[in-house]
Amino acid sequence: MTSPGKSNDRTVLFVSAAVALLFVAFSMFLPTQMSEVFNKVFGFLTVNFGWLYLLAVGIFIVVAFGIALGRFGSIKLGKDDDQPEFTNFQWFAMLFGGGMGIGLVFWSIAEPIMHYLSPPVGEGGTVEAMHMAMRITFFHWGIHAWVIFAIGGLALAYFQFRKGLPFLISSAFYPLIGERVHGPIGKAIDILAVFATIFGVATSLGLGSSQIATGLEYIWGITATPITVSIIIAVITVIFTLATVSGLHKAMQMAANIKVWLSVAFMVFIFLFGGTVFILNTLTDTLGSYLQNFIGQTLWMGNPEWINGWTVFYWAWWIAWAPFVGQFVARVSKGRTIREFVLAVTLLPVGFSFIWLAIYGGAAFNLDQLSNGAIQAAVNANYTTALFVTLKQMPFYQITAPLAIVLIVASFVGAANSATYVLAMLTSGGDMNPSEKLRGFWGIAQGAITIMLILVGGTAALKALQTASIAAAFPFMLIMLVMCYSIYKGLNEDQQLGKQSEQRKSTESEVSKNATQV
Repeated sequence: MTSPGKSNDRTVLFVSAAVALLFVAFSMFLPTQMSEVFNKVFGFLTVNFGWLYLLAVGIFIVVAFGIALGRFGSIKLGKDDDQPEFTNFQWFAMLFGGGMGIGLVFWSIAEPIMHYLSPPVGEGGTVEAMHMAMRITFFHWGIHAWVIFAIGGLALAYFQFRKGLPFLISSAFYPLIGERVHGPIGKAIDILAVFATIFGVATSLGLGSSQIATGLEYIWGITATPITVSIIIAVITVIFTLATVSGLHKAMQMAANIKVWLSVAFMVFIFLFGGTVFILNTLTDTLGSYLQNFIGQTLWMGNPEWINGWTVFYWAWWIAWAPFVGQFVARVSKGRTIREFVLAVTLLPVGFSFIWLAIYGGAAFNLDQLSNGAIQAAVNANYTTALFVTLKQMPFYQITAPLAIVLIVASFVGAANSATYVLAMLTSGGDMNPSEKLRGFWGIAQGAITIMLILVGGTAALKALQTASIAAAFPFMLIMLVMCYSIYKGLNEDQQLGKQSEQRKSTESEVSKNATQV
């Protein structure tokens, strides 16, 4: 097994940049046609292979927890004497911040209300529909999502920190294809990972900036035009690019800590003023229902059309984000055991997410009843305003509304910060400390791509690239399934070598002992 260290090969960088520019050009000037193509591709994949997405995520759960709780759990992601780089709090903050924090801010109110109004089974607008809506939201943002990131992160951390291979997605396949991970096959895997990351972040920047823009319009009457959205993107891009260039420890810890503490402050505030008892009842009931239906819902295909539009869409989206989130959680987890890593990545952020969703969703349902359907009406009109409409039903709105904007920005900075760092690592041959120039390039490139799309193609161009990114998740899902076997094969070989080494030492010790006695 060889580790080439820093590589001067820029094939992944140049091909990825070229493909990105090509897609951006088509999406800018032919947004409708591109959207139609990608929608047809994604529609074909979900209709014909929706079952495979569900089955694959079920396999990821079995593999991740089987490895963590089995005989491989005590293996360290690093050398035997390596210690963790970060404290437990710093580690947890970065695990959560590098993943889907911005998504929770965006969807924590809108999604439960949407499921409540249009559930997969039964009649909408009922008490039963409300309970089902919260359970579905837990399902989409729970263990299933984070186990996808855990599989990707485990492969990267193990093969880099334990085996000394480059910090690349392709390195996870060394037990299967050997040195060919450094050739065309490996580069193709890494290019696909870069592709998914670029457009996943670009579309999130665009959609999230739209939420900020509609918030500014709702609070202060600033019209949410494409120019306004572009200015917001430019400001956020400057912030996260400077943060990324400044270095991993300083910038990422600062962004993660700000977001976590501000998130906690909002949860406490909404918990106190959004209907405490109602929220506690919601958390208790939904958690019990989630656990009770865990296996059945994992493989439920009772309403294929609804499943393809929601659950399969989510699974594909998380898989599309797996390269960058997996790489990031791996990067900050050196020195942890496999058991520690898997349980932390799959359970800690999920626990935080469940509390968050119960507080926001529970408060939204409670306040919606008290306001005669104001939040339902807002979600139907423009779901990006759901958070601000909910905050308006509580005291201190003049303070909490601007702070909500700060929270959204902080969440964006955290996610984009980690994505930019990962893009630089992927396109520099797996260098864990890529150059400031390359980090700066990817930061500016992500912001510039999104601004161009907004100004020229509007939301149609963004949706086309979002769908393209999710369509790219299909081959990456197949790659991840093979990755599961590769991880097991590598761990098994590692353990066998360890046993042989122990037996050899024992034999040598016995021979030495006998020689001494003679």
